Amino acid sequence: MSTQAPSRYLVLSFSPLPAELIRALIAPYRSMLDRDVDVIVFRDIKDWEKLSTLLKSADVIIGDYTMEVPITRDMCYAMEKVRLIAQPSTGFDHIDIDACAERGIPVANIGGANAITVAEYTIMVALALLRRLVEAHERTRRGEWPQWELMEKGSFELQDKTWGVVGLGRIGREVTRRVKAFNANILYYDKIRFENIERELGVEYAPLPKLLRTSDIVSLHVPLTPETRRMISEKELRLMKPTAILINPARGEVVDEEALARALEEKWIAGAAIDVYSREPPGRDHSLIRLAARGDLNIIVTPHIAGATTESRARIIQVTIDNVIRVLRGEKPVNVVNMPL
Repeated sequence: MSTQAPSRYLVLSFSPLPAELIRALIAPYRSMLDRDVDVIVFRDIKDWEKLSTLLKSADVIIGDYTMEVPITRDMCYAMEKVRLIAQPSTGFDHIDIDACAERGIPVANIGGANAITVAEYTIMVALALLRRLVEAHERTRRGEWPQWELMEKGSFELQDKTWGVVGLGRIGREVTRRVKAFNANILYYDKIRFENIERELGVEYAPLPKLLRTSDIVSLHVPLTPETRRMISEKELRLMKPTAILINPARGEVVDEEALARALEEKWIAGAAIDVYSREPPGRDHSLIRLAARGDLNIIVTPHIAGATTESRARIIQVTIDNVIRVLRGEKPVNVVNMPL
């Protein structure tokens, strides 16, 4: 007795994008596929009975870009024919990628789809911190005229400063290209040394302690892994210059947030820009949010928007859909983060 192949593919999405939108994005590729595609958006992972049924039937899963819906080991082992988990973001730390690898399920992120956006954010906040822009705006808005006071605190150019890039992946390289235009010196640290990129971009490798001691600006562009969790803690912050600034658009857990709050309050360093937090949203009681609320320190806090522009969001969706179609056509996915292909 022959078993008939299912008449339709099932794409199961944990992201809050409407199913109608995902179907519309897939529709132009319908002629490239051998069958139609159903799309189901499901976010209630507490309903295990329904969830497990969907996981068994799904061909491709789109992960949750809000990271509110995790993909756990139990969920991975309930998947019977999933060919790809396409995560529509750079980060994927809410997915048990090891369990997925054990099951032979590739997990792919969006690669460099938001690299330009994050790089532009990083440059923007660096210049704002160097020039004390937020304090200048707030105090002038309140009717004050702190011209001489701000001058005495110090306002600096980026030219001839040393910028330390921690993580020379796609985002780190885009940051480097833009920093070069300001005639700054660039050091980088990465667990892998990229000698060809050093020559191409004119940057110098440095161990992390040297980079921290030497740099005027340090920006973090690493994924969250066991090796990078709290890679910037009190020890590392005390290595930095008292005039240095730290920028974190990567992951909140890469930095010891309590230590950073002390570093800013006690002036171990001169400033920081933080876009990501170990708990999101962080709440008013978060140590860095409390400091920012005071308004008298050189700190910028933003709500995880470094990679979010109209252009990058369009690229992220397109990269995700392209990968879904690639896999449904029997091709290998790109931007896989958990296993060799």
